[in-house]
Amino acid sequence: MDEEYDAIVLGTGFKECIISGLLSVDGLKVLHIDRNNYYGGQSASLNLNQLYERFRPGQKPPAELGPSRDYNVDLVPKFIMANGALVKVLVHTDVTKYLEFKAVDGSFVLSKGRVEKVPATDWEALKSPLMGLFEKRRAAKFFSYCQQYNERDPSTWRNWDLTRMTMHELYTQFGLDVQTIDFVGHAIALHQNDAYMMQPALPTVQKIKLYYESMMRYEGLTSPYIYPLYGLGELPQAFARLSAVYGGTYMLARPDVEVVYDEAGTAVGVKSEGETAKAKFVVGDPTYFPDKVRKTARVVRAMCVLSHPIPSTNDSHSVQIILPQKQLNRRHDIYVFCCSYSHNVAPRDKWIAFVSTTVETSDPQAELAPGLQLLGKIDERFVEVVDVFEPLEDGTRDKAFISKGYDATSHFESEMLDVMDMYRRITGKPLDLGKGDLRKRQESQ
Repeated sequence: MDEEYDAIVLGTGFKECIISGLLSVDGLKVLHIDRNNYYGGQSASLNLNQLYERFRPGQKPPAELGPSRDYNVDLVPKFIMANGALVKVLVHTDVTKYLEFKAVDGSFVLSKGRVEKVPATDWEALKSPLMGLFEKRRAAKFFSYCQQYNERDPSTWRNWDLTRMTMHELYTQFGLDVQTIDFVGHAIALHQNDAYMMQPALPTVQKIKLYYESMMRYEGLTSPYIYPLYGLGELPQAFARLSAVYGGTYMLARPDVEVVYDEAGTAVGVKSEGETAKAKFVVGDPTYFPDKVRKTARVVRAMCVLSHPIPSTNDSHSVQIILPQKQLNRRHDIYVFCCSYSHNVAPRDKWIAFVSTTVETSDPQAELAPGLQLLGKIDERFVEVVDVFEPLEDGTRDKAFISKGYDATSHFESEMLDVMDMYRRITGKPLDLGKGDLRKRQESQ
């Protein structure tokens, strides 16, 4: 370990493993260390015995839940947008060869107390029970505008400058009512609150286009999401393999690892077991930098084992349901994530459902009640409240580049924004996903 590296990465969570892989591909000499003896950190997947060890120490799982080895339960469950940034990184780095994905069956939203499928296109809007006849026509025109909008083609703009026009003004142009705006903003554009309404419309239109393009990316998709077989724990390991292929060095089970700083407070390496490794900069999750982060929120998650699909979701094996904040008189949405044996995360005829939200009160578990009520009979439930941290600085001064904690959402879009921002800050350049994937570049060379 007494060597010099270009970069040292601490923690094998989802974000850290992506950064490690990308830096290794860029030709940097990377050392990747984790205090745990397993990959994944906060984004690991656990079997049933491990879940009980974590939440019910000393207890054994009941036999009716099935074999422990058949469970792969994500601690931070999130679906992947089929045409989103994560898929583009997976393709760009050729990490897809280490993973298998399967489509997610459905994307739903709570509206007026009912769970309904999210319409994402003009023709789906015309069939949706979420809206009346005239509202369907207005929504169809709105979706059509978003689908055909092209930043580089002024003929698609309708003389509207979406960099100046607010999203509220764009909704007003189409005469959309409050209920429609609610599910468009939260279940399609995936905003976590309504602050976007008074911001420029362009980013939201791009998010709506992404949802539609993800629906169209692969033939037969009934939602815009995909999910790895055997759970998200496969993702950090896949990017770790990528890093190793490009020369990255991995060390697990280093519980005493800590960052070393020089007299100016700049991160210059790490020490563990009496050895010191030097580096030009250090990357890691907030737990490795307790004095350089601040708590910004708390997230509560309930992990539930079911013996049936979630009611009102067409007997789907995998679904997302978003409960918009206004439907519940809250400041934050509630997210329901559900997967099953069809994605090899549970024994046959078992479903794994998660309900999560950002904590607003002194009783976090009670805040999950509206989401838990949608699940039907619950065989087993584990609840966890975690603090979410963000770095105090961007890392350019002290060379300590720290990821943000994982939010309450049930999709990866916000997490990938953090990954891409970290890469830009570390390298001084944006991540170029337009250069073609690694396999093609290697073949051309």
